Amino acid sequence: MRDLQIWGVSTTRTLRPIWTAEELGLTYTLTPIGPRTGAVQHPDYLERNPKGKVPFMTDGGFGLSESVAICRYLIERYGSDDTITYPTSVVERAKTDEWCCFILGELDETSLYVIRRHEGLKHIYGDAPATVDAAREYCAKQFRAAAELLVGPYVLGETFGLPDILIMSCITWADRLQVELPDRIRALHDVIAVRPAYKKATDINQQPAS
Repeated sequence: MRDLQIWGVSTTRTLRPIWTAEELGLTYTLTPIGPRTGAVQHPDYLERNPKGKVPFMTDGGFGLSESVAICRYLIERYGSDDTITYPTSVVERAKTDEWCCFILGELDETSLYVIRRHEGLKHIYGDAPATVDAAREYCAKQFRAAAELLVGPYVLGETFGLPDILIMSCITWADRLQVELPDRIRALHDVIAVRPAYKKATDINQQPAS
């Protein structure tokens, strides 16, 4: 393993790579900067990541943004049978990718972040109560669909993987935003919440951001 560094704390999306690194038992350096701060607009940071967003990761001379891409990279590069692996068969990879795309597209971006934008950040993006109500209803609908598709005890069965990290981050986010969650989704939360790496990563991610 080379010099692994992660930038970003305090959000659902920054939790994901921190949690993945902890599940994999990796040694890394964390720079605790938050979104929409001067730190992400500093020239040194923008030179690394012109998007001015968190999270961001470097592994030696390789840099990568986007939480899902970072998590998948870490799992594929450093995962093992004792930690987390990415599926090797075409069918298993396809099902994993299907879940990852669904969680990111339908739960995170299309609903949860819409609520976040127009409720928690309405001073930036504008107050849109009808949009928030529609997004909250849509999010609950998609969680109901997810509940029907769960194999259990984890998303795809007996093995913990990237879809569990992604959906858990959205479950906790949805709970904070008072989205109605099915019992099967709450049961999944309870199974994942006891993982030591999740608890540690959550504490790390909640540290004050600069």
